[in-house]
Amino acid sequence: MKHFSLVLNAPEIKRALPTLSILGLPVVNATATETIDALLNSGKTRVCFLNAHCANIRAKNRKYASTLATADFVLPDGIGVELAAKMTGNEITENLNGTDFVPTLMKQAGKRGLSVYLLGAAPGHARRAGIALCEQAPGLRIAGTRDGYAEAADNHAVIADINASGADILLVAKGVPAQDIWLADNADRLNVSVMMGVGALFDFLAGAVKRAPAPVRKAKMEWAWRLAMEPRRMANRYLIGNFEFMARAAQYRLGQIESDAVIRRAMDVAISGGALMALSPLLLICAALIKIESKGPVMFKQTRIGKDGTPFSLYKFRSMYTDAEERRAALLATSDREGICFKAKDDCRVTRVGKFIRRFSIDELPQVINVLQGEMSIVGPRPALPEEVAAYSPRALKRLRVKPGITGIWQVSGRADIGFDKMIDMDIAYTKSRSPLLDFMLILMTFRAVIGGRGAY
Repeated sequence: MKHFSLVLNAPEIKRALPTLSILGLPVVNATATETIDALLNSGKTRVCFLNAHCANIRAKNRKYASTLATADFVLPDGIGVELAAKMTGNEITENLNGTDFVPTLMKQAGKRGLSVYLLGAAPGHARRAGIALCEQAPGLRIAGTRDGYAEAADNHAVIADINASGADILLVAKGVPAQDIWLADNADRLNVSVMMGVGALFDFLAGAVKRAPAPVRKAKMEWAWRLAMEPRRMANRYLIGNFEFMARAAQYRLGQIESDAVIRRAMDVAISGGALMALSPLLLICAALIKIESKGPVMFKQTRIGKDGTPFSLYKFRSMYTDAEERRAALLATSDREGICFKAKDDCRVTRVGKFIRRFSIDELPQVINVLQGEMSIVGPRPALPEEVAAYSPRALKRLRVKPGITGIWQVSGRADIGFDKMIDMDIAYTKSRSPLLDFMLILMTFRAVIGGRGAY
């Protein structure tokens, strides 16, 4: 009963693993080694795999969808999940394909002297699969086996046998979604540390289904091998099924993008509209001071490049003398900033009022008009000049995939003290990971940046 007491005394705090959101599910984004360590040290844990076939069934089966949503860990399985991650601009750290991952898990279990119970598949397959696992994983003990037919007919007897065996790990091969639903329904009655559905693994290990050669698996072409071996059954799953899954993943991503866009636009309108009303006294005072100090218009309008390379007129309080543009060419060699964006700390074109409003970013406030017009967002990359964009590398052009903003990662990280290449890195990172929550955090950080004044000139 040594292993039985191990289960009962196991910690209930789950080891944290990084995840990626795939179709709204938090899918593990870690190496096999990190994942196995977490599974074997997390107390009672229910594990599911997610591949294209699973996702298609999840869309039609509410109970299975709930089963996946409540699992302790959902592991990525197959090329379809990798492609779905790439749709969001992310990469899966490692594809934890069940037919490779589970034997690796068993090797680590064997090193710890743990035992496993195999439930499911056709008569004799669980027993032969257990023998194969023991050959691959020295030290692993088979606590018991049962097929998924006559020997699994009495559910109470099955659970009693599993618990009496003292098994540390339970592998169930009943197929998707039956195996995962069975585990979810009976998890509270099972005294095992790790439980997972393993699909056709027992058939592979028992030799009933031939595995693809190692080079084929390494090239991620096992689906083609299985299609050749089982053309009728696998055509639906690996051809039609994968197309169905990718269409579903694309539709989900578009819906997510549209939802974020609606939230972001609502936030833009609310913040810019509120700021325009609340700051109107300050705006009037600034306008008066600018007019008193130097001749010319209060507002400065300049062509900038927006999302997807679309030009627009940017509004700012005028902080320079009216002939500033004519004098710019002569000052380019005095830029204090690396890269193609001109910026000088001691720019003789800046007025006294201009220095003050630049120091506290007050000159940028009229851009709330650009936000209300939909040309800019509150948060986004710095709006660039046409001549700057003309000199961009193909990589730098990626920052134009989103609307420019009044504030952003560059602005809260040091503004003009940040070199051009570093600014591009920041902006591209933002375009890949932006969300309404990230925008909100950057807005809060902007207040600290404005008060600190770092890089503002």
